Parts: sequence; structure tokens; C-alpha cells
Amino acid sequence: MKFTKMQGCGNDYVYVDATKEKIDNISDVAIQVSNRHFGVGSDGLILIKSSNKADFFMDMYNNDGSRGKMCGNGIRCVGKYVYDNGLTDKNQLKIETLSGIKTLDLTIENGKVALVTVDMGSPIFSPKDIPVKSDKEEIINEPIIIGDKEYRVTCMSMGNPHAVVFVDNTEEIPLTEIGPIFENHEMFPDRVNTEFVQVIDRNHIKMRVWERGSGETLACGTGACASVVASVLNNHTDHEVRVSLLGGDLYIKYDREKNLVYMTGDAVTVFTGEIHI
Repeated sequence: MKFTKMQGCGNDYVYVDATKEKIDNISDVAIQVSNRHFGVGSDGLILIKSSNKADFFMDMYNNDGSRGKMCGNGIRCVGKYVYDNGLTDKNQLKIETLSGIKTLDLTIENGKVALVTVDMGSPIFSPKDIPVKSDKEEIINEPIIIGDKEYRVTCMSMGNPHAVVFVDNTEEIPLTEIGPIFENHEMFPDRVNTEFVQVIDRNHIKMRVWERGSGETLACGTGACASVVASVLNNHTDHEVRVSLLGGDLYIKYDREKNLVYMTGDAVTVFTGEIHI
């Protein structure tokens, strides 16, 4: 299987042109290639497929083999892959995902994609559609008990479920301890991605993330979007925010009037190769 290793803000995936390669037992392959000791090493596997609704279809799998619906950092790299490898000559693309069709605007430098802006669509606040078990109309700054401590969460879907928690210092949270508890809490029937956010100022936040199915990653694009939306809803920031993650910075704009989120960030090819599966 021929592949390309790519990353956006350190959120890395193995990419395969599935318009040319047929892969069976995809979940098993995702586990194999994601292993950082015995495989390529990644946060998951992304297949680029043909689509009858858009330019391409992004089919993503987490490193535990579970299928994901949407990945903000991953989809930016899809845009770079198809342009840089001559699968398209468009600088605006429609990419089909299990969370709907996303629009990508590509910034080209010296014939290659350097930055990608993604129309991430509208955050969903209805608990049943996130999903979150709650009788409230929306979950904003609501208490949750994790271990013996109370946290407050703001929840939404950005094509996948998110719980945003504001903290004083992201470096001091025991993420490996509390991350799995958040992920598997009974409040979240499909598990959840949890973002821990430190507000620096009205236009800058820091974030660490525990992703369902992958654990802590260096970045999460949908999580960065959810964090900015939550920051606006809780009146912590303005509508355009730099999000500093372990792997780099993303720039998020939340148009509250239209309820639309836009994300801009890098997309980087690390290396190409071939692996026997």
C-alpha cells in the first residue's frame, strides 16, 4: 500500500489515494499503520475516495480502528494532497465527509499548498444531536463530576462531539488521568472529545485536547473550533481567535450571526512510502 504521511499542527495521519488503491479490513489497517513502534505512526488513517456529491470524499479512521466523521486538521491535508499530487487543479474544493460537505480554500505558494481555510459549518448545540444526555436545550457552562472534582463543560458538535472545559493553566491538568474519564462518561453516549482551554486574552487561547479513540494529540481542528465557539458563548473572547495547540497555531473565526466557523492552518507533507499490509 502506497501512502503519504501528512500533518497539520502536529495532528498526523497516514493518507492513501483510495481512488487507485483498494483496501480491505480498513479498521485493522488503521490500527496497524498508526502504531508508532511497529507501523508508520499516526493519529489515524485517512482514505481519499471519489465522490458523486463533491470533488472528493474523506474517509477517516482513528488509531484504535474506529471510524470518525470529521477532522479539521485532516481535511486540510486532504486539500494539499489532491492539489500537490495533481488530482485537481482547483484552489477551492468541496470535500464530502460523514459530517457533510466542507468547502476548502487553498493558498498556493510556489505551486504547492501552504495554507488551507476550511468552512467548518455550523456548531450544533442540541444535546440529542451532539449527543449529550441532558434535558436542557443547550449545555453551556454546566457542571460535571469527574472523579471527585467538579468541572464545567460547554458542549457542541462540530461534526463530532465536543466538551470544552476552561482551566487556569493547561500545563497543569492531569490529562492522561481525566481525559479517559471524560471520554467515557455516561453523559456522552458516543464518547466525546474534550478540550481544556486557557484564555490568554480576547483574541488568544491555549488548548490541549483528549480525542476519543486517539488520546491526547498535538492538535484537533474541530476541537479548536469548538473551543473558540465556547469561548465566545462564555464571553471569554472575541470572534476571531488564535488557538495555540501543542503542535502549532490555528486561526478560528466564528460568525455568530450566521453560526458559521472558519478555520485556517497549515498542511504539511512529511514523507511518502509503501507498507505491506
